[in-house]
Amino acid sequence: MSELKIDSNYLTHILQSLLATPSPTGYTDQIVHTVSDELKQLGIPFELTRRGAIRATMEGKVRTPDRAIVAHLDTLGAMVKWLKSNGRLAIVPIGSWSSRFAEGCRVTLFTETGMYRGTILPLKASGHTYGDEIDTQPVSWKNVEVRLDEAVSNGNEFVEPLSTEHDLEKLGINIGDFIAIDPSTEMGPNGFINSRHLDDKAGVATILAAAKAMVDAGLAPPVDCHLLFTISEEVGSGASAVLHGDVAEMVTIDNGTPAPFQASSEFGVTIAMADSAGPFDYHLVRRLIALCTDHAIPFQRDIFCDYRSDSASAVEAGNDIRTALITFGVDSSHGYERTHLSSLNAIAKLLAIYMRSEPVFWRDRDTLGTASDFPKQLPIEDSSFSIPEKDAASRRS
Repeated sequence: MSELKIDSNYLTHILQSLLATPSPTGYTDQIVHTVSDELKQLGIPFELTRRGAIRATMEGKVRTPDRAIVAHLDTLGAMVKWLKSNGRLAIVPIGSWSSRFAEGCRVTLFTETGMYRGTILPLKASGHTYGDEIDTQPVSWKNVEVRLDEAVSNGNEFVEPLSTEHDLEKLGINIGDFIAIDPSTEMGPNGFINSRHLDDKAGVATILAAAKAMVDAGLAPPVDCHLLFTISEEVGSGASAVLHGDVAEMVTIDNGTPAPFQASSEFGVTIAMADSAGPFDYHLVRRLIALCTDHAIPFQRDIFCDYRSDSASAVEAGNDIRTALITFGVDSSHGYERTHLSSLNAIAKLLAIYMRSEPVFWRDRDTLGTASDFPKQLPIEDSSFSIPEKDAASRRS
């Protein structure tokens, strides 16, 4: 199989475009249009679910067994919990992240009539006023607030900062308004990428880069390959509604977490063996490992105990599919994140190779089959592993 060239400049360009488009869970329409426009440019047909999850199809030489590659468009964010009497906003998080990482963030507040800029600050934000108290206040969402960069007229020629809940009401701000966190993206000349929301917009970029490589080469996959972009992974539902029951194997792309006792890296591909929802499919995972080995793609294995992905939501929704998870290493996940371009290029390369590979099992075209063609994991009698005679005797008894 000849190698496909990944357009690294395209990957970084589309990643910047995705990061510049706010998309906290529940406020994802614009990012859906952004990706839809890109799919149109690539000439890849697609459909949208009622809420906006995208199902694109790269038509294969045969229709089934279908495969899918999935990443999520939604990110962490916040919502207005209360209009405070001091003219600031109490907020609650969208998704699971600590207010520790929110302090100091620049944000955009979306109301039903317009947008406003502001900053998330701790309740005690001035060292000149509170002294050491700024270091002892608790870390929680109840201890931060949004300061908006707006003013009100005092009826004369002067304006004053917002100071009451009525000032906020005059701006059309309501409980439940969405708040997007600025990505603050920086792409260094040495390949490091620092930004919020690399989870999972970097994953989306790798899928589009792999698809572009296939399109540029004029290649069709052996079977239909669906590119899925979900809109609610950060709150748990993810790929539960976009599969429609016809997909036999699905590879999720998301972030891995370099940390003590984790094998993930910001370089190469990290292949997950399991996450908090349990092990991934034995055969699909080992197919991805084999593709990395055969094509000299650097990789490592890892297990994520406090993490779940689109694969989990797909299986929990009742889909009988083989699932796997490949990740790009993200330091400080759900905070100010960092990865390396080489990891994204490696994943895009693996995805392009996977798109061109045969299905793990052709039998998976049928939802039900016989035992005669059902696969086997490594049988004991065919391996170098043997049971000591005393243990074998006890098992027979």
